Amino acid sequence: MNALVDGSALAPGAARRTRLRDYQAQLLARMQAAQSGAAEAHHQLGVAIGAERYLLELTEAGEIVPPPPLAGVPLTQPWYLGLANVRGSLLGVIDLARYLDPGASAAGPDARLVSLAPRLGFNCALLVTRVYGLRRAGAMAQDGARLRDLDGHAWTPLSLAALVREERFLHVALQPHQ
Repeated sequence: MNALVDGSALAPGAARRTRLRDYQAQLLARMQAAQSGAAEAHHQLGVAIGAERYLLELTEAGEIVPPPPLAGVPLTQPWYLGLANVRGSLLGVIDLARYLDPGASAAGPDARLVSLAPRLGFNCALLVTRVYGLRRAGAMAQDGARLRDLDGHAWTPLSLAALVREERFLHVALQPHQ
């Protein structure tokens, strides 16, 4: 096999970026297939938000990208991190861990932005601690409001459509003290 094709002749960092790009392309293709109804089984996107694991509906999630530089927005909630330029689109960035728990943060070396699907009508992205990839919720055992995978990890389903309807989520501006 040609060394340039399999990436073995690339510098270690370049080979890693190539593998990451290939993984992201495969994940995007699977997400698009799921959104178009062509998926064989019901898959959800597994993410970590702080120390917890969540499952997002693929039809509610958009693109997954590393966090770009952010432009801060004054007088906003601590969980509203600012604006990010993602492929020419300005997205409001929410630290979902901090939104759920004021003492937490999703920032870290594995953090990613998960944009909301255009059908939700919000130009925003959620900062998540880590993306685990696709998970088959149907193969998990019900454990109260959570699901448990074969490795014993608990996953909480999170509806992004419900999140964007929450009153608190809609008001990113700091409220004046009365």
